[in-house]
Amino acid sequence: MKLWKKMVLITAASLLVSAGASTAVVIYHAVRYNQEKTVESCEQQLKAAAYAVGRELDYEPFGSFSEAAADAYYAYVLQKYGASKYILIKGDEVVCNGTPFELLRPGDARWGSEEGCSVIQEKENQYILIAGRHVPATGNRDYKLVLVQDISSVYADIRGQAFFYLAIYLGIAAVMAFLVFLMTRRVLLPLRELEKAARDISGGRLERRARVRTRDEIGVMARAFNAMAAQIESQFRELEAESERRRQMLGSLTHELKTPMTSIMGYADSLLHVKLGEQQQEKALSHIYRECGRLGRLSSKLMCLIGMYDNVSIRMEAVCVRDVFECVANLEEENLKKKNLTLICACRSGVWRLDRDLFESLLINLIDNAVRASRDGQAIFLTGGEEKISVRDQGCGIPPEELPRVTEAFYMVDKARSRKNGGSGLGLALCERIAQLHGARLQIESVPGEGTEVTVRFPQMKTTDA
Repeated sequence: MKLWKKMVLITAASLLVSAGASTAVVIYHAVRYNQEKTVESCEQQLKAAAYAVGRELDYEPFGSFSEAAADAYYAYVLQKYGASKYILIKGDEVVCNGTPFELLRPGDARWGSEEGCSVIQEKENQYILIAGRHVPATGNRDYKLVLVQDISSVYADIRGQAFFYLAIYLGIAAVMAFLVFLMTRRVLLPLRELEKAARDISGGRLERRARVRTRDEIGVMARAFNAMAAQIESQFRELEAESERRRQMLGSLTHELKTPMTSIMGYADSLLHVKLGEQQQEKALSHIYRECGRLGRLSSKLMCLIGMYDNVSIRMEAVCVRDVFECVANLEEENLKKKNLTLICACRSGVWRLDRDLFESLLINLIDNAVRASRDGQAIFLTGGEEKISVRDQGCGIPPEELPRVTEAFYMVDKARSRKNGGSGLGLALCERIAQLHGARLQIESVPGEGTEVTVRFPQMKTTDA
């Protein structure tokens, strides 16, 4: 059963029980009041009649009346004061009965009480009031006067009042139950809104919020719910971003591992299939050894970029930029020869604090992109200046509308050409990440048909003399 139904039932039941109990108390007191007033009225009549009858029976010549004359006198006296509801008793015998009822025990001491006595008897849905008292001022003669009156009409009135109160009670109960229903539905409306919001959020609509503006406890709960939903959405977005970042960086790792592995495979192939001199063999083995070491270090550093290892593997140290340029030039020598390209290096920078392996990876990626974009016989310029390093080519360039997206992972301007040349669209994304790690930023300028220049700008780079 739903909460609003439970609340309606409990509240309505409580109101009905309390209202019913109040109505029952009112009816009970009304019955008692009517009974008491009826008995009191009859006793007052009896008292007055007994006093008057006593005076009549104290009539002096009455003592010399014959029995027939006495009976006639009794009838006269009762007729005078309402014979239809009185019974006159002398001693233990009824001497005159003007009522349609028969008194079974006329000698009962209750009817001779000085204070009077009243009894209500029920017989076949008929209520009879019997009240008796001693008749005063009759000398040594013992007279009792009994009033017998049908008070069924009083009880009929009581039943009518009871039915009237019951009708009022039922009407009020129906109105109260309806009002409770409306109020409960209205009060619980914010809870239904919370339920809908929770269902929408569980269905994937993380931006959904509960539109509850009340200031009661439900409003407080709604604000707490919205705060929780906002926190969940934020954490979910962060997890999504982290997942995407890890996916991209894993792709970048694969991309980066390809270069040293290609170099290792090339030199290993030469050692296996080409007859080389001792000096050339040592050079090939030296390159293989160096690339294997670089491969291991690069793997650790790139895994660190996606948060899988601690940052202790990224080590900033004083590095001579000119040495980095020479190392990159040697590594790219074979790649440049394939297209008869020339790498022109110009370095005016001294010693910077860098992670050498990562920065070499950044420059290699930029030069590889320049090689793919260049035509045979062109030149690529690697320049190091004050607080910046740039790689410029004379290739096909990048359309202006594509520039904002070139650093997105897996985005390639010319997909057919890039895939043909072994590209994956991850190079510039990785370069931007490495630049961020060094507190730098990438700036890309390109003119279609004239070439592209990628600049790594370092804010307030501290340098020392080489």
